[in-house]
Amino acid sequence: MSQMPYKTVVVTGATSGIGYATVKLLRHLGFTVFAIGRNTQALAALVAECGAHSIEADVRDTQYICDKLSGVEVDILVNNAGILSTNARFDKIDPAEIDQMIDVNLKAPMQLTRSLLPGMVERKRGHLIYLGSSGGQAAYPSMGAYGPSKAGLSLFCDNLRCDLLGTSVRVSEIVPGRVQTELYKTALGIEEAQKALYNGYRPLQPDHIALIISQVIALPTFVDVARVEVFPTDQATGGGSMVQFEAH
Repeated sequence: MSQMPYKTVVVTGATSGIGYATVKLLRHLGFTVFAIGRNTQALAALVAECGAHSIEADVRDTQYICDKLSGVEVDILVNNAGILSTNARFDKIDPAEIDQMIDVNLKAPMQLTRSLLPGMVERKRGHLIYLGSSGGQAAYPSMGAYGPSKAGLSLFCDNLRCDLLGTSVRVSEIVPGRVQTELYKTALGIEEAQKALYNGYRPLQPDHIALIISQVIALPTFVDVARVEVFPTDQATGGGSMVQFEAH
């Protein structure tokens, strides 16, 4: 990584799951990493474990984050923060949760991108990375707000590539299937999510996604991996079906 033109990375949603794993791996590879999250203890653990710089903030507070990054030349922005609200049919979902998912999953990465992108364009150096979801590529039950928020993010990536032709700024979307993270803890509760989604299954792990992010970054800067879809071997890529693994 020492030969890469990129030096500084910002990772949102850094206090758990994919974000946490990504911060640790990129620090191991020699990047200066600014970890953004709301969990004070988790941020402190990241700082102690790998030497990341922490910014305690809600991802929706673009101005505060940018104030904390004042004077920093951000080369890579990993838009990882996202939420999945209660597991409910759309006619039963709390209207406030619709706004929350659109605000966190779509508007926040768009606003942060808008704030940090001009510097990348001016320097002709940068990489924008977004954590999408299979739920933004296909319909799933009880994801009437989450799915559209991720679908919008996916189309935003496509539009960015059109706008950024000739700037040398890359745009990559990572689209995982089932990953064992805390994303479902609000929708199902931690114990129920573990029982329903993970026990007896072989889901992706956050470290797998972090590795893919690092590999996408490591390619020559004239190579842009536009979209990577990655699923557990046991999950059908066109939908939500996943089988339990039986060892032979």
